[in-house]
Amino acid sequence: MKIICSKSNLLNGVNTVAKAVPSKTTMSILECILIDTTKGEITLTANDMELGIETIIEGEIIEKGIIALDAKIFLEMVRKLPDNDITIETDPSYKTTITCEKAKFNIVGKSGEDFSYLPQIERSESICLSQFSLKEAVRQTIFSIADNGTNKILTGELFEIKENILKIVSSDGLRISLRRINLKNSYPSRKVIVPGKTLNEVSKILPGDVDKDVNIFFTDKHILFEFEQTTVVSRLIEGDYLKIDNILSADYETKVKINKKEFQSCIDRSTLLVKEGEKKPLILNILDEVMELKMNSVVGSLNEEIDITKMGKDLMIGFDPKFLIDALKVIDDEEVEIKLLNSKSPCFIKDDEENYTYLILPVTFNSSN
Repeated sequence: MKIICSKSNLLNGVNTVAKAVPSKTTMSILECILIDTTKGEITLTANDMELGIETIIEGEIIEKGIIALDAKIFLEMVRKLPDNDITIETDPSYKTTITCEKAKFNIVGKSGEDFSYLPQIERSESICLSQFSLKEAVRQTIFSIADNGTNKILTGELFEIKENILKIVSSDGLRISLRRINLKNSYPSRKVIVPGKTLNEVSKILPGDVDKDVNIFFTDKHILFEFEQTTVVSRLIEGDYLKIDNILSADYETKVKINKKEFQSCIDRSTLLVKEGEKKPLILNILDEVMELKMNSVVGSLNEEIDITKMGKDLMIGFDPKFLIDALKVIDDEEVEIKLLNSKSPCFIKDDEENYTYLILPVTFNSSN
């Protein structure tokens, strides 16, 4: 095999697929990136058997072939070569020469025939949405997935399709994030659970253009994302997700409208009094025209007021400040609406059109908090 391509194209391609290289594996071939030019295109592939990424890059194919190169070494080589055209040439013994200007690397690759290709996914059942919409939806939900494996289902996100609505839901058991996307067309109903790791990697490599689409294909066990010259295939998480419809339709007796930026700044200041690893509730005392924020810790105390518009009853309630900050960080609106029932029921943060909903469970507190 012999190919020539620009450093920028090659580096972008290697960076894209490297996200599917496992950090630990007993199969050394999975630590490699496959370069395959046998079909007349320069295709790069990585696969950890749960997540696989394939991308096509531009370049000149002088001699067709296939080679698997150690991903970590290959990435660092490409990254540190001069900004010019790179030539990659292999011989029948898998010896690989990588040349750029006056720099020349010689490494030994592996047979590409031993590489685990991406599973073949029948491209029949699919949905189409803008890259921007998917990237934003992941950004606005991914922070509230569970970060451990005690409940594997909660380490993923629910994708639920009903007609022309896609709902993306995440939860760690203490909070729920929901993002609704209006699709251009109507589709058959479907529910799947997509691993959080997959969505993290997709959002990193997805350009996020408003005018460009991503096609998502489904099978019983896999999901496939296809955009521009890149394909991402992932196993789905099997099982039933939380039944959230009843939870999210709860009544409320207090509704607050508040400036998002001011609210976020107040909460940020309160966390200055909390040592790392310490759990201290932020107490919100909701009155007619103001909300009092109170934080007490061994470091000190904070009392602050913020103007609000309130409908309904006065209420005092406590929250983990981190959960509030996480939600507010990904809301782009100037004002947010908070709906509450009582001091022991979840609060809901929503926009007017309910394209996003955040449910956060309160925490108990006493007068000494």
